[in-house]
Amino acid sequence: MSVRRLADASVQPEGFAFSRGNAAWAKQAIKKYPRGREHSAVIPLLMRAQEQEGWVTKSAIEHVADMIGMPYIRALEVATFYTQFQLAPVGTRAHVQVCGTTPCMLRGSEELIELCKTKIHPEQFHTNASGTLSWEEVECQGACVNAPMVMIFKDAYEDLTPERLEEIIDAFDAGKGDTVKPGPQIERIYSAPASGLTSLTDEAAVTGKEQKSSRKAAHKSDAESVAPSRAAKPRTSAIETDPTIKSPSPEKAPRNGEGSAESIAPAIDQDAADRAEPTVEGDAHQRKHADGKAGASAAPKGRKSGKNDKGGAA
Repeated sequence: MSVRRLADASVQPEGFAFSRGNAAWAKQAIKKYPRGREHSAVIPLLMRAQEQEGWVTKSAIEHVADMIGMPYIRALEVATFYTQFQLAPVGTRAHVQVCGTTPCMLRGSEELIELCKTKIHPEQFHTNASGTLSWEEVECQGACVNAPMVMIFKDAYEDLTPERLEEIIDAFDAGKGDTVKPGPQIERIYSAPASGLTSLTDEAAVTGKEQKSSRKAAHKSDAESVAPSRAAKPRTSAIETDPTIKSPSPEKAPRNGEGSAESIAPAIDQDAADRAEPTVEGDAHQRKHADGKAGASAAPKGRKSGKNDKGGAA
């Protein structure tokens, strides 16, 4: 950022005072902030002083600081930091701020700067011979779609050519700046495509001038012309989708004796259950039940019942 200093003392006025209307406005602006936070009003008060005088003078900075109880050095820090504050005299009828950031540069802002050098002054922040015009190059002004553009006071003038900017400068120099319409200088609606609308082609709907009655009539006619959709209704001859078949059917299917059938467990052969397969245990052994009784079974051949291999009791 370049160093910003106050204008030379030779051009500084002796004092500053808000006009009656601006003084009343300033008091209301200060009341917007809590007690003890009045310093927060320094930026809007400095901007109002610039709008009144055309630039921010040393006396204006000190006057604003006195109004809100701020040290002079703090108010000077704010005024010299923000480039929106003009610290030296500018054109009394127009100060042209030409955007020179990339989108505007690609669309011809350099030609606009050359015009300002020829039309106003070769150097920035210098007024023309009559003191009515001045210019400067600034960073992005936020209208990239409508590049190139300039800003004069609070209004933006977009989609410019050198010829159109020259006409605007001449109008301001003649004191007829209020006759120039801000915004795009070509046939487009705000930031809509320069080639014309591609989606919202109904200008009345875009601008909101369409009457409610015509909207209702159009909506009704559209509704009548469009047949109801059958997208969710299947087209098939399958019996499952036959509209003549009612569901659930009043005819009840027979239960086929399902409820009357009884499950009878087969008889258990306790003697067979007490014997294991010979392949598992090698021999069949008598087993005792939980009641302590042995199952009746015949001893395998080659062995005596109740005796083990050593002749002892089993």
